[in-house]
Amino acid sequence: MTGTPEISGTTAPGFEPVREAFAGLWDGSDEIGAAFAIEMDGKPVIDLWGGWTSKKRESEWARDTIVPVFSTGKAITALVMGWLKDQGQFAFRDRVADHWPAFAQAGKGDVTIAQALSHQAGLPGLSEPMEAAGWFDRDFIEARIAAQAPLWPPGQGSGYSPIVYGFIADAIARRTDGRSIGDILKEEMAGPRGIDFFIGTPESEHKRTAEHRLPPKAPDLGEINDSTNLAFLKPWSSPGRRGATEWRKAEFPAANGHGNARSIATLMGLYANEGRLGEDQLLSPETIAELMAEQVRGPDRVLPFELSLGMGVMRNMTNGFYGPETASIGHYGMGGSCGFADPVRHLSGSYTPCQLSFHLAGDPRAVTLINAVYGCL
Repeated sequence: MTGTPEISGTTAPGFEPVREAFAGLWDGSDEIGAAFAIEMDGKPVIDLWGGWTSKKRESEWARDTIVPVFSTGKAITALVMGWLKDQGQFAFRDRVADHWPAFAQAGKGDVTIAQALSHQAGLPGLSEPMEAAGWFDRDFIEARIAAQAPLWPPGQGSGYSPIVYGFIADAIARRTDGRSIGDILKEEMAGPRGIDFFIGTPESEHKRTAEHRLPPKAPDLGEINDSTNLAFLKPWSSPGRRGATEWRKAEFPAANGHGNARSIATLMGLYANEGRLGEDQLLSPETIAELMAEQVRGPDRVLPFELSLGMGVMRNMTNGFYGPETASIGHYGMGGSCGFADPVRHLSGSYTPCQLSFHLAGDPRAVTLINAVYGCL
């Protein structure tokens, strides 16, 4: 089965051009399957999906298809950390070592939770060689993180941390609440509300998971330095050698969330609506404001562009990846997925493809759809 697919789903009156833009993703391109969703004031206005779930184009993308979204999940992990903060488990100004004493090794004793959640801890990856399968051993990885010296003085600029970021958040969560990031998400946020997003995806959900196709070329990482090497280019920079099933089941809070555009748009609505989710005030407005506030701004030591970072989110004011509103925030995942929120218009959304692109952030497919939405407002 090939060609332009039938587009399924709904668009509220006035948003018809977005449906046309979504269908246009398949025109003369290698798009396979994808979904796109927008909520305003916590209510769905766009919920679209189309295409196929793998490069074989044998199975159509369905309403309940989910897909790995890689670093898009960092914004969801940050929401879990915000929920824990509201439960009184910690303050963002606390030092990581206040709750994880071993982390104080090698000059990291004063690193705050806020700095760790905004990529300022100096830990873009792991320095010591290891097997890629080592990432599946949480105790082993935590010991490596705790012992490692930062690559630059913490708090002096950002250096994007693709995977270590999530292990630090998870270590704090388990040492304060007693549960992992994935379990808290399931039990307190997503599960009770039927939100289809997982960090640690049960094997029962794997049959409806779309399979990625790799990008046509590698991303442009800019000038390669020690931080870039550890983050992306070492043989052990990312989990491997355990197969797709074990990778999906594992909890990598910064890197392997599974969901669809609808579920991510709903969760990102917490940023757009001062912590409200439906009738629930799930996070306090103050905590949401803290998460979105600028923690650091400037050239990143890993990614080849300037960033304005909150905690777990990239702020829109330096790159315009999330439409024209400078107050918007969001996060992209490897290959093109994204979730974003506009707190001015109380708008949230997500794009989730299975064809990966080579863009590190600001995938043109997502940007096209987001701009189409704003063109309808």
